[in-house]
Amino acid sequence: MRFEGKVAIVTGGGRNVGQAIARRLVAEGAAVAIVDLDAGRGAATVAELDEQRAGSARFVQCDVSSTSDVQRMVDEVVAGFGGVDILVNNVAITDRGHTVLDLDEDLWHRVLATTLDSVFLCSKYVGRQLVRQGRGGAIVNIGSTSGHRGRANATAYSAAKGAVVNLTRSLATQLGSHGIRVNTVTPNKVGSPVGEGEEPADRKRTNLLGRGAVPEDIANAVAFVASDEAGFVTAADLLVDGGSLYGAK
Repeated sequence: MRFEGKVAIVTGGGRNVGQAIARRLVAEGAAVAIVDLDAGRGAATVAELDEQRAGSARFVQCDVSSTSDVQRMVDEVVAGFGGVDILVNNVAITDRGHTVLDLDEDLWHRVLATTLDSVFLCSKYVGRQLVRQGRGGAIVNIGSTSGHRGRANATAYSAAKGAVVNLTRSLATQLGSHGIRVNTVTPNKVGSPVGEGEEPADRKRTNLLGRGAVPEDIANAVAFVASDEAGFVTAADLLVDGGSLYGAK
């Protein structure tokens, strides 16, 4: 198994794509910290993963836009699992339904704090732990095609996800000398709050492969870039969108 003996942190791990990523990592041998603000979802996910493999998961409640919460979260993971090897920055919220003309400033700041600041904070404090351990590691940031082409009704979300791509590249240049790889996995709507509630038929019309994506598509890509099989891959942006950037109709 590719992740036997490895410890992973998955933010937003209590639902949707984050949950699928956690399932995949556990299936391949990892111990996983489910980091989520929602205690009910987090605990339910841990219970499910424990059925998959006993003792494979822990829940850590955390507001990932808070410096003190993130520091505490990293300390709890290290205390519980003995270290960390993989960070998946997955959590995000959206301002879907608003244009720049009616977007409330508080919502703008909240979306950026959760979707972008969290990537900086978790990468900073998990990165410090990875450097201390001295055995390298992998950081995977979940992007969005909204960050590549913008989206008319998701102003703050598009801005945040666009920034995540370049933040990933910057982190990769800073951490590579420590053996830490940093990559982005970029889905279309299924991997983000923007696509929740959209009919699969609508997603089919916006890609080249004629089907809607499922969370497992994203989990498969994350497992690859986090694994040693991608040991020479860093600063990359892996599009897992069915070619939607070229297939929108």
